[in-house]
Amino acid sequence: MRSDRPTIVSFSGIDGAGKSTQISVLIDHLQTSGLNVKVCTFWDDVVAFSRFREFISVKAFKGEKGVGSPARPVNRRDKNISSWYVSFARLFLYALDALSLQLVVAKLSRSDADFIIFDRYIYDELANLPLKRAPLKLFVHGLLHFTPRPDVAYLLDADPEAARLRKPEYPLEFLRKNRNAYLALSEIVDMQVIGSSSEAETSSQVIKAIRPPRELSDAYLQPE
Repeated sequence: MRSDRPTIVSFSGIDGAGKSTQISVLIDHLQTSGLNVKVCTFWDDVVAFSRFREFISVKAFKGEKGVGSPARPVNRRDKNISSWYVSFARLFLYALDALSLQLVVAKLSRSDADFIIFDRYIYDELANLPLKRAPLKLFVHGLLHFTPRPDVAYLLDADPEAARLRKPEYPLEFLRKNRNAYLALSEIVDMQVIGSSSEAETSSQVIKAIRPPRELSDAYLQPE
């Protein structure tokens, strides 16, 4: 990793994989070590026309707003819609998001942060595409050519059944397909796949995968 700019870390995975939990663990660990950390939420800080896209998912696709929980499940209808015209529109929107991501990363790289952590990344959008189709694979490879690469890209792999119990938003069949798409994408891009039966073990793997700039002490990387 270079020492003249912040280290960029991204977290990806199916809904309910535990991204928010692991991001919080890593932030606490880095800040306890005296490092400056900035968090960027992909949907809020990067995605183009995010409010319009949410409006479409609710009005046109009859989906529900909000974040699902065991006490209050919701029925989301957005990325699990796979009609041809929706997939075609996604190609245009994802290209805009990649351009927006370039600008956001360039701006954050000039900040005083030591680490910039992305809660989701462009990879989470590309995993919504049917990657087995050759034209879409070509599109993904082309888009990745001008997409900023994180220094560390985590893919938190999770059992779809367990993930849906934690965050009931999408049908189980979609989560299974989405997980397979993430794993296929991890073979195209350099993603650190982390799957564990325990939250503590996942946290340990997340922390161990980080490598600091040379002049920073590596003592802060060791789990407590």
